[in-house]
Amino acid sequence: MSKKPSKGGAPSLDMTPMVDLAFLLVTFFMLTASFRMAEPVTVDPPSSIGQITLPDNHIMVTVDKDGKLFFGISNAAAKTAALRRMSEKYKIPFTEEQIKKFGGLPSIGVELKDLPKYIDTPESKRMTFKPQNGIPLDSLNNQLRDWISFGGAEAVKIYNDAKEKAKSANQEFKAEKPRYAIKCDSKTKYIFVQDIVEVFTKLKIYQFNLITGLEANPNEN
Repeated sequence: MSKKPSKGGAPSLDMTPMVDLAFLLVTFFMLTASFRMAEPVTVDPPSSIGQITLPDNHIMVTVDKDGKLFFGISNAAAKTAALRRMSEKYKIPFTEEQIKKFGGLPSIGVELKDLPKYIDTPESKRMTFKPQNGIPLDSLNNQLRDWISFGGAEAVKIYNDAKEKAKSANQEFKAEKPRYAIKCDSKTKYIFVQDIVEVFTKLKIYQFNLITGLEANPNEN
């Protein structure tokens, strides 16, 4: 016995609502996403088989293959607070707009006297900014030590305040404590890294990460 043919024809699916939803999501992400600025220096770190990742909350010194020093803090609030303290110590003024822009920079490699001009330079031209000779590290002008000292102190203060606030509100606190790190090029001379370690030691910073690229473990099959 043959089946009766359906009078309704083949079923159809209206995709209009899904297309509308897709466009809404794309629009949402375009309006809310923030793009990370490019680093002022590119380094190719030495490789290792270690798998310890760098915490999101960190203070990092980068050394290029020529020994130029760059400094960065992941926490924008700590970064701007450190700039205010550097401005006060070295008597170099910054506008509020410059301080705000500085909070979005990934790292810097210029002397403090050149920093206002560097901040005002368009992002597309910062890679070729002159002079970009690295942050000074010598006995007469040790700006790197002050950046590390002020930046680290501000990052720890923000961490402790957030921890205390969560404790008072009986909330779980999962943020990691600020960590220090050194990132260098595989061709960087050891003496340049040693100078940074000496600065850490004088500031009583005895724990820090060395950033490397991940390679395959030769003991794994």
